[in-house]
Amino acid sequence: MSQPAHKIKIGRIAATIWNNDGFYSVDVARAYKDNHDEWKSTNSFSQSDLLNLAKCVERAEAWINHKSNSTT
Repeated sequence: MSQPAHKIKIGRIAATIWNNDGFYSVDVARAYKDNHDEWKSTNSFSQSDLLNLAKCVERAEAWINHKSNSTT
């Protein structure tokens, strides 16, 4: 499996950036502990997650723009 190009974390929110031959995609997830105290991740967010979610996505967009502009 390939490695992500970059990862941004704020609190329990993480944006993982993938480079697919010059086309970037982003996966966003929230970490949580299950009933067995094991770390899991989900793509579902509560209202209290939304500010960190927005910040992660904004930073991912800025990182991709910077990478795209530096290669042209």
